[in-house]
Amino acid sequence: MRLFAAIDPPEAERDRLLEWLTLSRLAATDLRLVPSEQWHLTLCFYGETPGGTVAELVDRLRRAAERSTPLALQLGGVGSFPGDPVRAKVLWLGVEGDLTELSHLADRCSAAGRRAGLDIETRKYRPHLTIGRPRHGTIDLRPTLEALPPYAGQPWVATTLRLVRSHLGARVRHETLEELPLG
Repeated sequence: MRLFAAIDPPEAERDRLLEWLTLSRLAATDLRLVPSEQWHLTLCFYGETPGGTVAELVDRLRRAAERSTPLALQLGGVGSFPGDPVRAKVLWLGVEGDLTELSHLADRCSAAGRRAGLDIETRKYRPHLTIGRPRHGTIDLRPTLEALPPYAGQPWVATTLRLVRSHLGARVRHETLEELPLG
């Protein structure tokens, strides 16, 4: 199973972001926009995970969530991965708010995966919400980034994290395996 831990923006923020994307005319570019039902802030990507490991991972994630407080968050700012937009692979929205605690939660989610026996990447956590990827390879996002109107989302409080299974195929589908309250 292909798994990750995530926090979701609330429905009102999704609606606001969808309206902004429509007005920004990003759909008319060479970007493949991520469907709004898949928008999330990834805390930790676990990748292919043996089915026998899921129960232990859920138990460890539950403890990580319990040690974390609800998070005041807000989407804002636009960027690309890699940071040089000439050869971009991802267009993202940034995250503001309780970033220190969000980073601690991401670290706890990574530690939960390692303790459950998973091989977790060790790189600095960069909170973001992916909104688009090039239809093919990489893309020069400079004109897109310059033309985009600013986006400043409404603040919200994240109170849960989810363990999500990603089903790949012609249309990616996300399935919530567990929803765990923070605090």
